[in-house]
Amino acid sequence: MGNRFQDKVVVVTGGNSGIGLATAKAFAEEGAFVFITGRRQDALDAAVKQIGPRATAVQADMAKLEDIDRLYDAVQRKHDHIDVVFANAGGGDFAPLGAITEAHFDSTFASNVKGTVFTVQKALPLLRDGGAIVLNASITSIKGTPAFSIYSATKAAVRSFARNWILDLKDRNIRVNAVSPGLTETAGLNALFGGGDAAEGVKASLLQLIPAGRVGQPAEIAKAVLFLASDDASFVNGIELYVDGGQAQI
Repeated sequence: MGNRFQDKVVVVTGGNSGIGLATAKAFAEEGAFVFITGRRQDALDAAVKQIGPRATAVQADMAKLEDIDRLYDAVQRKHDHIDVVFANAGGGDFAPLGAITEAHFDSTFASNVKGTVFTVQKALPLLRDGGAIVLNASITSIKGTPAFSIYSATKAAVRSFARNWILDLKDRNIRVNAVSPGLTETAGLNALFGGGDAAEGVKASLLQLIPAGRVGQPAEIAKAVLFLASDDASFVNGIELYVDGGQAQI
């Protein structure tokens, strides 16, 4: 492993599973001190064991501003700054037009949009000038998906944040980029598709849409996040990086 992030301070929201966990592990393997969040303490404890001694877990729901404050309080107890924020926490469920409820709308926008906004905004006093922000968007923001319009709209908003925030933060030389995964092998995806054999069947039926011919792995998304957060991407700003086996290009 390299040491691009040696002794850097990195925040990964939703870092207790899936893409977030894979990314937190990758940062730690390259020398970073990593703060992860999640809503379940047992999952956080298991994640810290996987990541290693450079990880600190904070139980938090990123849709709640008081929980975001608790995250950054925890950071400040150990460090005086942040180098990288990966705003990854979020999720969604299927709901076709005609069956969308107010609760479904509110919870999805709270998690994916409100949570992203205030995760980043509340990090700014600690985020060093020249730091990096990576937002987790999705190819659903540009690809039509049945019964997934609310989730897709939230990810379009997340992608838009990157374009706008690079202007708000240009005087501080803080880069903001979005990574947009396609189908990725995570527990969340399997649960969305019904779990077990049902999930495997859905994924198999979708492979024809992916030129690479397979579902992505969380570690592959993590590599893209680390690139965007690193000095290797020092002139990369405001982009959306698709990590989807080519699905968004056809």
